[in-house]
Amino acid sequence: MDFLVSAIRETVHRGSDDLLSAGLGLAGLRGAAPRFADATAPTAQELRRRALHANWTGIADLGPLGGYGNVYGAVPDVPGREYQAFARLPGVRQPHRVLAQIPDHFDAAARCLVVTVSSGSRGVYGAIAVAGAWGLPRGCAVAYTDKGAGTGYFDAASGTGVRLDGTRASAGSAELEFVPDIQTAEGIAIKHAHSGDNPEADWGRHLLQAAQFGLAMLDRALPQLAPFTPHNTRIIAAGLSNGAAAVLQAAGLDADGWLDAAVAVAPNVNVPGHGRALYDYATEAGLLLPCALAAARFDAVPFARVQGAVPAGWLARAELLHEAGALDGTDGGARADAARQRLHAGGWSDAAMATAATTTAFELWRAFAVTYASAYMRSAFGRMPGAFRFVARDAQGRPCAPPPAERAAWWCDAAGIPPNAGVFIDEPAALQAPPGDPTLPGQQRLRDLWTNGNVESVRLRASVAAAAVALPRAELPVFVVHGVEDGLIPAAFASDAYVTWLRANGRAPRYWPIAHAQHFDAFLALPGFGERYVPLLPYAYAALDRVWAHVIDGAPLSDAPAPVPRPRGPGAVQKSALGLPG
Repeated sequence: MDFLVSAIRETVHRGSDDLLSAGLGLAGLRGAAPRFADATAPTAQELRRRALHANWTGIADLGPLGGYGNVYGAVPDVPGREYQAFARLPGVRQPHRVLAQIPDHFDAAARCLVVTVSSGSRGVYGAIAVAGAWGLPRGCAVAYTDKGAGTGYFDAASGTGVRLDGTRASAGSAELEFVPDIQTAEGIAIKHAHSGDNPEADWGRHLLQAAQFGLAMLDRALPQLAPFTPHNTRIIAAGLSNGAAAVLQAAGLDADGWLDAAVAVAPNVNVPGHGRALYDYATEAGLLLPCALAAARFDAVPFARVQGAVPAGWLARAELLHEAGALDGTDGGARADAARQRLHAGGWSDAAMATAATTTAFELWRAFAVTYASAYMRSAFGRMPGAFRFVARDAQGRPCAPPPAERAAWWCDAAGIPPNAGVFIDEPAALQAPPGDPTLPGQQRLRDLWTNGNVESVRLRASVAAAAVALPRAELPVFVVHGVEDGLIPAAFASDAYVTWLRANGRAPRYWPIAHAQHFDAFLALPGFGERYVPLLPYAYAALDRVWAHVIDGAPLSDAPAPVPRPRGPGAVQKSALGLPG
């Protein structure tokens, strides 16, 4: 395996430290994050347990009304071994992390490897609640990759990054997950933004390399059953969100037929000539959704109002855009309607806008745009577009050296994209911003990178285009699941476009558009949110069940129509409400 750039770390996970939840089980995952004995120097085992907790709770709805563990899903004890390493694709500057989990009860008759990719920008355990939760209990090995993103943050103040085991070390003293090519005196570098690569263009290759690693680790763990090859081992690729985009990229690259099936859930897929790219609609939404969501039709939408009123910053945004000649309307209602109509013209539905009130309230559009702009522009550390940077802050909100306890926990607590886990976006332009809307100048700059047609815009668009998928081979089973009310990755821009494109080119994907489902199952525990929407994970697991029946048992791939669920309302989720096929 000449693509590995580190030694392989092998660890055993049995008893009170299993593969799926590090011994926490469902009850422990529902509780508070595990504590460290020494907050400034956590052990590798402590970091792993907390990383699993963070990635479970960041993806799944584990709340008492959500139904996880009794209506769908489970968190059983799965003993086994883990193998982890840093790997590198040819021609790229920074490695990606690969991980293989081999359960002790590996099913030698099925010989199944699930290969998966973290959602969002998460660390290597970012798909544990999707692929791990489905594959490990049924005896599959699971191979993961962070796809060139992840939480191995580099801190300029201390000159430290993250070792393979999650602990921190000084640059030059150990092999680290990420060290920026250019180091500044202050600030925090993250791999997704500062690698100098365009990782999204390689997500499919990351997955295929993880599959290769998984097969090799099966050889190592189970020599009596070796060799494990794509010819004698069933390989199912599965992922959620960005991880699902990686699955579809890999499907288009898999000319040698390694993959036996691909399951993509809410994929952030970039379809050539169809749909819209994330950077395009995220920067549009970052500017216009605060204005559109002020419309009266959104009065009852969770997070669209603060104590019954439109947030002041959203009203200020509409006023400032109007004054600049960028938004029509003589009063607040007319401006809200103008913004809404512009979003409609771009393909947004009212349902997607309503769900996106959470994304807007939490300023996630800005977070995505800042990080992705830097990645697409291959920006060096300290040279991000718009002079953005990532910093820690003191009690007064001023940039500072990160507190040692926060820095020690980044690898397990962070989601791979600030603001999160004590790392914030710092924007010098905000100091000169108009009153009431300090983020407007930066968001306009981020949008201009897409729209203004200059040299930088051409460069950014080229990077986006490089991440477009190719057609999978005709015989590959592809199963796509997407929430109809997804407000982060609207289905119209992604799965709808992808499935239409496949069918127009002679492919036969299975597609489940799920009514009343949105993007973030973890948000369903938020007040007023879970009553309106259904979880997406049950349908991910159901799609994987159907792929298993086809790939392992030889049954025809199910043509069952999409389930028709109904929201749970104020009570707990009931199995009958999910509409799952038998």
